[in-house]
Amino acid sequence: MLYSMKEVCQRTGLNYETLKFYCNQGLVPNVKRDGGNRRVFDERDLAWLEGLGCLRRCGLSIKEMQHYVQLCLRGEASIPERKVILAERRKALEEEMARLQSALEYLDSKQAFYDEVLAGRRPYVSNLLPQK
Repeated sequence: MLYSMKEVCQRTGLNYETLKFYCNQGLVPNVKRDGGNRRVFDERDLAWLEGLGCLRRCGLSIKEMQHYVQLCLRGEASIPERKVILAERRKALEEEMARLQSALEYLDSKQAFYDEVLAGRRPYVSNLLPQK
């Protein structure tokens, strides 16, 4: 079954401009066209686009995604290089998750402090105001 750009956008959550941009940037190789020269996509294209979306959410730039596509087009021989790219991205995401976890812990501690102050269980102190 073939899908139109509109159908692909609905199924993948990509907007039309992004999908067109991805196609024009070579991120969707082997794009097929219908009798009216409009792009059409099959199930394999949809799966590829979902993977691209994940790579984008993982923080890969368009240039990095283009490189990844070129590696994929080389076939099995490029798997070791692709694994390195994914491992590096995973490490960066783990570091970002640690930074976010630290930020959440800070916010939680501030909320707990404010709750204690508002409940009268703790005096208010500020690093910005003179101490009494």
